[in-house]
Amino acid sequence: MRAENHRTTDAGANATSVSTPTDGRGGGLVRYVVAAALARTADGGAVVAVILLVTSSGGSGTLAGALGACITAPHLLGPFVARPLDLARDGRKVIASACLLYAAVLATGVLTYARVPALVTALLLAVAGTCGPLLTGGISSRLPAIVGPETRTQRRAQGWDVATYGVGGTVGPSLVAALSGWASPSAAALALAGGAGVAAGAVLLLPYAPAAHGGDKAAVLKPGPTLALVARTGQLRRTVYLTMIVALGVAALPITAVHMTQVLGVTTSTAAVLTAAYGLGNLAGSAVLMVFPLTGDPDRLMRCLALGVVVGLCMVAASHVFPLSVAAYGLTGVLNALFFASTLAARTEYAPAGARAQVFIWVAALKITSGSAGTALAGSLTGLDVRLPLLLGAAAISAAVLAATLEKRAVGSLTGSP
Repeated sequence: MRAENHRTTDAGANATSVSTPTDGRGGGLVRYVVAAALARTADGGAVVAVILLVTSSGGSGTLAGALGACITAPHLLGPFVARPLDLARDGRKVIASACLLYAAVLATGVLTYARVPALVTALLLAVAGTCGPLLTGGISSRLPAIVGPETRTQRRAQGWDVATYGVGGTVGPSLVAALSGWASPSAAALALAGGAGVAAGAVLLLPYAPAAHGGDKAAVLKPGPTLALVARTGQLRRTVYLTMIVALGVAALPITAVHMTQVLGVTTSTAAVLTAAYGLGNLAGSAVLMVFPLTGDPDRLMRCLALGVVVGLCMVAASHVFPLSVAAYGLTGVLNALFFASTLAARTEYAPAGARAQVFIWVAALKITSGSAGTALAGSLTGLDVRLPLLLGAAAISAAVLAATLEKRAVGSLTGSP
């Protein structure tokens, strides 16, 4: 376990040159970006595809929501499916198998929908959802071994990783919408399944990295002890609660976008412009990270960048004209991308190598849980005031940053470290 006053070895390096994915060993980062983008596009678009499949065939909104939840809810099981990744001699095979299983059960669920009982479809989609954490956090845990130990290189590669999440969250649903209009929702879902299958091949082409346990599988922690490790390690503990609170805050943005159109005096359909601005801002933020990698202690970066997200949320809440709202959504997307990259750096640099995959997926699972809670909370609060969820989110993030700062200072005063 690293000490509280951990500092990165290359944190002060200042890189301003434009990077390309070939920075990784033997072009490994190129293959990583392809694999991660394909897998996360499939994971990000599947919910939309399932909902469109159900509603276009005459199914009820309740059924559509239930089947959609069958894909998202099992992400909470991520920590329990992550341990095989830390145990495996070759983690690539675990992730590739998850991609293939995801592709197979998603395709089967789509092709058999309305031909089998809804419960069968739900079970198939739940299996796909259980694979989801390995397609997201599981793949991210492979990145440090691909790009090498130099901090500056890892930080730049994390910019590419953030971009693949942005692609998954924006391109996935957009691709589904386009293919559903051009062909059918089932064709869109099958395209996603095909992408996940291709991702499996790309994962197997990633550079091999020996298992961190060195053959001593008994040293690999189980999910419960891993969570206990996170709870008692200051940097990881702060990573978890800052990640969760920021996710809760920004989860209000899509819901708020719909209701903000009434305040701004524009049509409801233009809410898509606001959410698209947020997605493009997220991609722009990842591009900034490729050129100017984050430098410094991830623990401090998370706190500073979380406050940046607060500024973005407050700008959205304060905007009264549509162009300003678009700009505020875009800026918030940029700032959230930078914050997300700082959490990736924290997970990479503070998690023990033998439990890194589990730490990555624990944080991802808790983030998804918090984001879902934020969406539900925003939906219930917008009826009172459209800006209330944003202001409460900003207040919660500020409180979390204050708690993290006080905690860090208390530990520093006890250990004599700054």
